[in-house]
Amino acid sequence: VAIFASIAASIYMLADKEHLLHQLRTLAHAFLPEKAAENTLRICHYANVNFTGFFVGKIIDSAIIGVITFVAMAILRLDFALLISVFIGITNIIPVFGPFIGAIPSIFILLLVDPIQAVIFGGIQQLDGNFIGPKILGSSIGISALWILFSIVVGGDLFGLVGMVVGVPLFATFYGLALEFVHYMLDKRGLDS
Repeated sequence: VAIFASIAASIYMLADKEHLLHQLRTLAHAFLPEKAAENTLRICHYANVNFTGFFVGKIIDSAIIGVITFVAMAILRLDFALLISVFIGITNIIPVFGPFIGAIPSIFILLLVDPIQAVIFGGIQQLDGNFIGPKILGSSIGISALWILFSIVVGGDLFGLVGMVVGVPLFATFYGLALEFVHYMLDKRGLDS
């Protein structure tokens, strides 16, 4: 029930997005001092850009790897092609660990059917990790691999699976705001950044 209510609420919110954003801007200006309202809206915009860029990149990457997995498995006549490719596509949304979360059970299933199929499938999975993922996501969020891993581990520890997914764009937002503050303080003191 909670899942269906969340989906329905999301659809209504997206359908009325412009009106809701106008109301939120109005509330920010009504209850916050002008400077605080502007800063709050700027931070929300920055977070929106980070989250949107990250999720669009991950969803495109996941869809591409799901389709490539299906096509490759169908051409090579591997068993459970549709089931495994959908599972791989969904789990691939989780940064860094998602491909492993999807690949390990899939390889195990194929190992039970035919060990050769499991080895071939493992080779197909290397495409995403080494070529497709880095090309699509690239530097769209602007933080290093160390910080991405850090944000996934901390987010996963604090909030489980949801924390692993939203940890990277949330950390990228805080990281960007911290850099902005550091540059502001350096400029205020007349120092180079």
